[in-house]
Amino acid sequence: MILLSKLPLGFHYFMGRILSWLLKDVMKYRYGTVMINLARSFPEKKYRELEKIASDFYRHLGEIFVEAIWFGGCNYKRLYKSGLVTVTNPEVFNELFAAAPSMTVLYSHCGNWELLGGFLGYRTQTGEKVDLEEEQITVVYKQLTSKFSDEFFKRNRAAALEKVGTSCEIESSNILRYAIKHRKDKKIYIYIADQAPYKGTGKHPVGEFLHQPTNAMLGSVGLANKLGHSVVYLKMKHVARGKYEMTFVPVCENASEHAPEDLIRKYYDLLEMEINETPHNWLWSHKRWK
Repeated sequence: MILLSKLPLGFHYFMGRILSWLLKDVMKYRYGTVMINLARSFPEKKYRELEKIASDFYRHLGEIFVEAIWFGGCNYKRLYKSGLVTVTNPEVFNELFAAAPSMTVLYSHCGNWELLGGFLGYRTQTGEKVDLEEEQITVVYKQLTSKFSDEFFKRNRAAALEKVGTSCEIESSNILRYAIKHRKDKKIYIYIADQAPYKGTGKHPVGEFLHQPTNAMLGSVGLANKLGHSVVYLKMKHVARGKYEMTFVPVCENASEHAPEDLIRKYYDLLEMEINETPHNWLWSHKRWK
């Protein structure tokens, strides 16, 4: 995989087109789930429109896979040269990060979540750098059942992190203990917050999301509330093949002044706006409404 990752990004996109065709037309990978999710989320759209979104989604899904493989052989210099991701407003991140003891970043399955590890190597539109060190990054993840797969994806996600490697990745069941231990250290905590609630985490109704009653996990915003973090929503727009734009949308400067339920509702409102803007850009194949 390391040898494969060294090949040019253009080669990977060629393979991504083949993979997209296999997933959609040959394997029919979760096609029923995709169409059901789309139909329920966009009841006003006609079937042909839903099919178009599905086709665009599968094309993008193939790109996500091959971008992740390519990313496994990257350093900051290679990422910057590629222009794959541009941070549109680093000044917003810097201001909110400076204003609080730590920051909670709420992300989703939009864009390509496997590229988060290269955050410090991406270009910015303003030229201002993100005021952050590797040692301040904490990514919260759910451990995979297969130990081999879990270790493989952890290493791949952290490929560009030259100093901390996989040590920045904290399993979700350990994050409370970790955050309390490091409460005096200035950090960012990154959560992918749009999954269906894990078993044993509790289900908290947040009302309708994409026209469907939705349950959420409050662990991320609950911890931010207790520790007084600033909170931002990380938007990752898929502009075109090989082009993403990261934008930080402020949620609050001090989470201790807001109820966790209000914060997670704001998150889902922002996520719904992003999905409506670029419908193909969300992971429609995952079973969000179980």
